[in-house]
Amino acid sequence: MRKEKPFKILSVDGGGIKGLYSATVLANFEEEFNCLASDHFDLICGTSTGGLIALALSQKMPAKAICDFYKEHGGKIFPNRSKWFSWLEYLETKLFKGKFFFGQTLWHGKYKNEYLKKVLTDLFQEKTIGESNNLLCVPSYCITEARPYIFKYDHTVLRRDNKTSYVDVALATSAAPTYFPVHQIANHDNKQFVDGGVWANNPTLVGLIEALKYFVGEGKEYDSIQILSISSLSASKGKPTGWKRNRSFIGWRSDLFDLPMNGQSEFTEYFMKTISELNHVPIEYVRVPSAVVSKEQLPLVDLDNACPNALDLLSGKGNDIGLEFRQNEKVKLFFKTPKSYNL
Repeated sequence: MRKEKPFKILSVDGGGIKGLYSATVLANFEEEFNCLASDHFDLICGTSTGGLIALALSQKMPAKAICDFYKEHGGKIFPNRSKWFSWLEYLETKLFKGKFFFGQTLWHGKYKNEYLKKVLTDLFQEKTIGESNNLLCVPSYCITEARPYIFKYDHTVLRRDNKTSYVDVALATSAAPTYFPVHQIANHDNKQFVDGGVWANNPTLVGLIEALKYFVGEGKEYDSIQILSISSLSASKGKPTGWKRNRSFIGWRSDLFDLPMNGQSEFTEYFMKTISELNHVPIEYVRVPSAVVSKEQLPLVDLDNACPNALDLLSGKGNDIGLEFRQNEKVKLFFKTPKSYNL
């Protein structure tokens, strides 16, 4: 009887600037095990900011360097508004009890993506998916075709995405509706894409299906699956009973994007715990959760809050959870052996 051969998957949630939390957790693991994450996972999945992390890891970039990227550029990717916008935000807060720019509601996305595109180009240059060191699954949503789309490293029967640039994939997976512009990709017949978080903010299921379809099971190279899933930092935003029932677009504000993201992530967590017990293929699933956020810290936890205090909080929480889970025996197993799938 041959020794069990596991197919190892790393999955990273979306969450805007909160990717700093996820990257910090991974930086702790790389420091503890003196390695690069890329060398220990056959497939890396990431959505939105998690997609940026996945792409960077697949180029053998240390997680610590990804943390530095968020700290250096986060405040310019999600810039503070002018004094006029600050006054308008203050007015909106008084009128609508929260932040939701009129511009974001009526005219355009909250942010432009010129600076994001520039720093991604500096980071990835002209690299394409075909130059990845790992199998990749980066979810987006194609609004041209009205269906989910997963950017993948072309493997086995696939011949789609290897010529697509890292920059295009990064902009497509992170084009959060009402925050950033829709992204159009020339070598995909000018189809347009938005953030993968609209359907797969936690991309663990994407990785699981990819593994079962192509790599793991009877007659395939691998016979088991190991998944390490890294959460974003999430604030518990449960509402009190008696919350206003009839809410306008402005009344919902950022909850319009947060609710489906959080709901999808929670469902994936439930699904993975269940399927791991029922599937005929052995599945080892380890989830690194969000750290606990206090009521006083809540205002700093948002996908576009990149002020210095928010960055410190994200980094600090990531270090706290990273220090805890780097001693976890199940986490250690992922880093004891190198990846085995050769591109």
